[in-house]
Amino acid sequence: MWEILKETLKVAKIHLTRLEVAKKEINSLGSIDNLNLTDWEVLKVIDTFIFRFIKLQDFLGNKVFKVFLKAIGEYNEGMSFIDILDKLEKLGVIENAEDWFKIRELRNRLTHEYPDEEEEIKRDLKLALRYSEILKQTLENIETYLKSRNLI
Repeated sequence: MWEILKETLKVAKIHLTRLEVAKKEINSLGSIDNLNLTDWEVLKVIDTFIFRFIKLQDFLGNKVFKVFLKAIGEYNEGMSFIDILDKLEKLGVIENAEDWFKIRELRNRLTHEYPDEEEEIKRDLKLALRYSEILKQTLENIETYLKSRNLI
């Protein structure tokens, strides 16, 4: 189980690194409110960031959390997502389960956004930039938890 966890964390870090690079590109464009969403180069940067945000959020929520909890003996088959978040919150891995529901909701909006809804795109992009810090912190918290107990 520990090898699976190490490999899963390695993949999560790759996703995080790619997200961080995409985030730097977004930030280099200037104010989100002033972005020209008809500029193809701007759209490519936004799409890359959104794709990377979704990939990391999905990987953490669908893979890392379960593998982590299994490795430390805290996972029960059939746990709902809310049960997983509750357990992670009690362990101090996530600060607030409600944030993760907001992140999941945002992820769903990002996957179904319409190109003509520029204000919604900009609003959700700002949220994704902010929530990307929660994704990063969560991964760091998992590693800190494991290292502080000499598990990795």
